Amino acid sequence: MRHKRGELERLRRLAARCTDCPLFANATQTVFGEGPGGARLMLVGEQPGDAEDLAGHPFVGPAGRLLDQALADAGIDRGRVYVTNAVKHFKWEPRGKRRMHKTPAQREVEACMQWLEGEIAAVRPELVVALGATAAKALLGARFRITASRGRIVRTPGRPPVLATFHPSYLLRLKGRPGGEEAHTTFVADLRKAARFVPDDSDT
Repeated sequence: MRHKRGELERLRRLAARCTDCPLFANATQTVFGEGPGGARLMLVGEQPGDAEDLAGHPFVGPAGRLLDQALADAGIDRGRVYVTNAVKHFKWEPRGKRRMHKTPAQREVEACMQWLEGEIAAVRPELVVALGATAAKALLGARFRITASRGRIVRTPGRPPVLATFHPSYLLRLKGRPGGEEAHTTFVADLRKAARFVPDDSDT
């Protein structure tokens, strides 16, 4: 465990100085992953949002609060999960006084894969949950489609199994709209499936 934590801290320090793609120039800071070094479950999102960019921690804004509640509903303790993003810098464009999310380009995702691969190698989770299309494609290839394979556990050589599901920010956009409640229920069901695949140590 100590070795894993040391490797994660080494990766964190290196990522904090990363200039391998242009996103670092407009971001407040690198937002690296957080959680136990030996977590059995890893969650991977797309990129930090505005709140995460300012705080320096993943999933602490509105999408993070929705994720926390969904994890609780699924019986998963977030404190036992390693949470990170495929891209470590916030990509945004100005809209009035607000900084609005902008989807990272493939080259930006590829530049950040060294950090995500390093996190996976250090933590060695038994299952990775990809939150949203960007994370799923980073882990499973550009041809992967959440609409076709959401909720399935996909195994690939040399990497932990991956379960792809919705990103919490997508659920926020659907809130109060047709299909929103159903999508949220599906999201929690996917997290419950992940929990069954990687049971809590205290349950055994």
